[in-house]
Amino acid sequence: MAEAMRQQVTNMLRGIERYNPENLPTLERYVGMQSQENAYDLEANLAVLKLYQFNPHKYNKDITCKILLKALTNFPHTDFILCRCLLSEKQCADKPVDQIIYLADILERCDFQAFWTRILSMPELSLQIVGFADSIRKFVCHVVGITFQTVEKGLLSELLGGVDAQTLSHWIKKYGWKEDGQVVFVANQDENIKTKNITEKIDFESVGALMAACQR
Repeated sequence: MAEAMRQQVTNMLRGIERYNPENLPTLERYVGMQSQENAYDLEANLAVLKLYQFNPHKYNKDITCKILLKALTNFPHTDFILCRCLLSEKQCADKPVDQIIYLADILERCDFQAFWTRILSMPELSLQIVGFADSIRKFVCHVVGITFQTVEKGLLSELLGGVDAQTLSHWIKKYGWKEDGQVVFVANQDENIKTKNITEKIDFESVGALMAACQR
C-alpha cells in the first residue's frame, strides 16, 4: 500500500501544495504505512515535519517519533540530521523524542553494544518500525566492512545485537565474508588504502622575497 501511495504523495508535494496543512492526515497515514511495510520516503517525511513547523497546533509526537526512527534506519546517510533540524528545542527535549536523539548519537559514535542495550530497554520504540533491527545491522555491517580485516565471531555477534549462530552466519554470507573457526575474514584493508607520495618543491627564489620582508 505504501508503494501504491507513493505517486499520490509525490504529486501532493509539488508546488505550493507542499505547504497545505490539509494534506497532513494523508501524509501522516503514509508515515504509518512506511513503518508497517518497511518502506521509506524521506522527502514526504520532511514535508510532514515542515508542516508541523508552520502549524504547531497540529504537531503529532507519535508520527514524529516514527519519522525519526525511520531516519535512523538509513544510517550512515544524514537523514536523521535533516529531520532533527526541523524540530524545536522543546520538541527535542520531550520524551521519547530525546531518547531517539540519544540513540542517534550512540549510532554516530558506532557504540553498537550500547545501542542494542538501550534498544532492549525500550522495545516500545523499535517495535513500531518493521525491519528496524535488520536495518541497523546493515549499518553495523557497513562499518565493520570498512574497519576490520578480521573480527572474532563473538565480537561480531555482539555488534549485531547479540544474534545467535544461525543469524550470524546469515549476515556473514550476505556480505561475502569468510568464516575460519572463531574468526571472520572481512576484507584486506591494505587494498583499500591508496598511498600517495607527496613531494614538495620549494626553491630559494620563491621564498626569498618573503624572507627579506620578514627581516625588515
